[in-house]
Amino acid sequence: MGIRGARCLLVLSLLAWSDAAWAQTKMTIATGVDPVFSAYYVAQQEGLFKKHGLDVRINTGPSGSAMVSFLINGQIESAFGSEIAGVSNHNLDPNVVIVAQATRLVRWLAVVGRNIDTLEQLKGKKVGVTQYGSEGDAFLRLVLQRAGLKPDIDVQIIQTGGSGLTVTALAAGKIDAGAMGGSVTSVLASRKTGAKTLITAQELKVLAPSGVLATTRRKIARNRDEVRRFIQAYVEGIHFLKNNREAAIRIMQKYMGGLPMDIVSQLYDDARDEYPPLPLVREEAIQAVLDRESDLKARSLKPKDFIDMSFLRELEENGFVTTLYQKR
Repeated sequence: MGIRGARCLLVLSLLAWSDAAWAQTKMTIATGVDPVFSAYYVAQQEGLFKKHGLDVRINTGPSGSAMVSFLINGQIESAFGSEIAGVSNHNLDPNVVIVAQATRLVRWLAVVGRNIDTLEQLKGKKVGVTQYGSEGDAFLRLVLQRAGLKPDIDVQIIQTGGSGLTVTALAAGKIDAGAMGGSVTSVLASRKTGAKTLITAQELKVLAPSGVLATTRRKIARNRDEVRRFIQAYVEGIHFLKNNREAAIRIMQKYMGGLPMDIVSQLYDDARDEYPPLPLVREEAIQAVLDRESDLKARSLKPKDFIDMSFLRELEENGFVTTLYQKR
């Protein structure tokens, strides 16, 4: 091969390397429609994932235990899940791990029909939960305990299969009250039926890892750098959310089905206050979930069995977060 041919080959090789270097790594994640996931919406809309070489695709279908199953089966690579994603199901597969957490307060609430005004009036009534043994079921039992009522004695607990189905059952008069997640969809749907919120988990200071980002140890072992870049973009999304109110509200409105601006503005203010600059996983929140477990095997687990904070600690130690907030 002559010098000219060698030069052409070198140029072609460099071009091929350049194309590969700039190619976006595709990732599929799952999340829901909730203010606690707002930093993800921002990171996606503002191109922060693409900035870090990631082409992120979203699946909004699964929730709760379904997200855990999708992670385990490799159908998704990360998930912004509910407060128990990767915790109550962890005893089924230790491969699931939580790498970030938006807040430590449970976003569950108890909604009731028009004729109930106090917790004590739940006596003799039917109350719906998504499923027995769920975090919502645990929350309901705490509510009943506060009112001095005994589950399955003073109150009949009925399994509905989901927050949306709880709303439907309440509207149809099949139940008198229900415990459901505090997602925008569920809350607005319940209000349309004339239901009202009686008490929230936040008022009771019920701890649990809410708005968690979960992945698998398998994913981390295979491509740690990809997970690191994803979390870095997510942290930048939190920064944008906390410091760009109007833009963040517009993004939230888009991802939340075009809700009225006044509602989204209130949701934004709540989300902004909940998000810490560095979304570290709180061990006390996970321990609170384990303490509420009825399964002895689950109760024997420790918070460290669920957590990998090495990515966030790295961003903390290298000054990334400090520098990010000094730019303002």
